[in-house]
Amino acid sequence: MLLRLYNPPLGTVYVDGHDIRTVSVESLRSVFGFVPQDSFLFSETISENIAFAVDDPEQDQVVRAAQIAAVHDNVVAFPQGYKTVVGERGVTLSGGQKQRVSIARAIIQDPPVLLLDDSLSAVDTQTEAAILDGVRSERSGRSNIIIAHRISAIAHADEILYLEDGHVVERGRHEDLLRLGGRYR
Repeated sequence: MLLRLYNPPLGTVYVDGHDIRTVSVESLRSVFGFVPQDSFLFSETISENIAFAVDDPEQDQVVRAAQIAAVHDNVVAFPQGYKTVVGERGVTLSGGQKQRVSIARAIIQDPPVLLLDDSLSAVDTQTEAAILDGVRSERSGRSNIIIAHRISAIAHADEILYLEDGHVVERGRHEDLLRLGGRYR
């Protein structure tokens, strides 16, 4: 709903006090760095995939985004490093590597709002923690929305919304929700 992939009912979702149905889709999406669960990579180099939405990025920006997304070490292990072509014409990446390259692509854009939609599902909990630590330190003071099924991905969030059937059932910080002893566990 936030990106208006489909329209919510009028008056239900607001951004900066504006009903998102009154904001152009292009304008709305320009403030988000969106990473879906099923990542898409182009049959280009890893560097080009990360830098896709940025005009003339410096290589150190690409590397920094990859470091935050915890994929840098994997990339430099390839014989061609950041020049490695992925996809049909090149190297096949694991699901977790694809997700991390996509996260780096969103991070390099430095969007006002970073939206990770279950995009940590294919990484182990140690890698997940490294990514989230990087996001927290690099994007401190910015809006980061994490949609996840694993509690470990959201335990450090300022606010957690626990949803069932599209409705907020519980809301609060991790510790507070655990103390409630409700649906969130």
